[in-house]
Amino acid sequence: MNETTPEAIQTRAQSHRARLLSVLRVQYPDALADRGYRLLHPTTGDPYAGDRRHLVATCRSVANFAVGALADGPDWCLAAAEHGLRFLREAHRADGGGYRLVVDADGEPVDRTRSAYGHAFVLLAYARAVDAGIDGAERGLDATRALIDDRFRDDRGLLRSDCDADWTEREPYRGQNANMHACEAFLAAYEATGDAAYLDRARHVAGAITVELAAETDGLLWEHYTADWEHDFAYNADEPRHRFRPPGYQPGHHAEWAKLLALLDRYEGEEDNGTTSGDDPAATTDWYVRARELFDAAVDRGWAENGFVYTHAADGSPIVSDRYGWALAEAIGASAALAERAAAHGDADEADRFRDWHRRFLVRTDLFRGPAGVWYEKRLPADADGDRVAQDPPGVEPDYHPAGAFFEGWRSARAELPDE
Repeated sequence: MNETTPEAIQTRAQSHRARLLSVLRVQYPDALADRGYRLLHPTTGDPYAGDRRHLVATCRSVANFAVGALADGPDWCLAAAEHGLRFLREAHRADGGGYRLVVDADGEPVDRTRSAYGHAFVLLAYARAVDAGIDGAERGLDATRALIDDRFRDDRGLLRSDCDADWTEREPYRGQNANMHACEAFLAAYEATGDAAYLDRARHVAGAITVELAAETDGLLWEHYTADWEHDFAYNADEPRHRFRPPGYQPGHHAEWAKLLALLDRYEGEEDNGTTSGDDPAATTDWYVRARELFDAAVDRGWAENGFVYTHAADGSPIVSDRYGWALAEAIGASAALAERAAAHGDADEADRFRDWHRRFLVRTDLFRGPAGVWYEKRLPADADGDRVAQDPPGVEPDYHPAGAFFEGWRSARAELPDE
């Protein structure tokens, strides 16, 4: 079958749009509470017990429904995104600035942490809302950009760590994960506004994390750093299954970065804001080449046919072999974006290789999708018949990773279509 004809590409785009809308139809309307959203259990489809709302889950849900609107989904996609944006403003946002990490359904704070990771998702939520045309979202985007600059951006131009409500930093820690999602949010803000300053920020973060710092670890991406951005190889060494900050290398994050670098390659040559200096890695990096390297690192060290291992050591030996659904979803998005970029570079063999990987990943999604249609968090630990585990409340994953993967598949395929 010739996958490069306009008809074949259009079919591929339509299939990904259908998958995206299928994810959202599982969520809507049961995920909508009187205020904010509720997470749904993958086995039963029932809302989780309790009324705690996590900032990351709220923002991810807003982003989910907004990209549904961008893909010309039903009218309720836009209404559902607006519903969540109201809760973000009214409940999570604190009077003294910033956004609370966990609140209850009435907006009462449960955890007042000002999370760098969480605020990256606040920026993403507003960016997607702006792109979807939601009234007033641009004010929130501008304010969040200023807040991140004022409270989280350090002397290196990267995000620092979590703070208390009075903005006292909790520990001398820096993490690549918060910065990766800041890069994602800057890219989304650029797509929504065309403001080159956002693209410059994304390039700078990507260059620092995936090029400059990775040069010290043979091109692999370490997760944890000191306040001076020195690799902290001992961080959480005694907690290999830490929910957000495990030790070791994460193949899923290598795939996720591969997707983001493919987007940077897509926008390469578009106007910058004159802020990237000649010695900045972002000024000289071939994003397409680096994206391929990170993708290959993910599959070579982490892929096990029924998912990716959670973490591994520098030599590729597994540390935690649990298979997380989000890692598979990110590989789906990365392979779609890289297939499009390979085609754009005239690299037909590589485009075919990435399409082959894309198909291999897609047929594994049933291993993680529950009876209710919602994805489980992970499988334990290694075989295809291992136990499937749902996330603990207050969860942070309203199928944001699958929705993002299918959204990227849809728009990457559309980017391959010849101009009319």
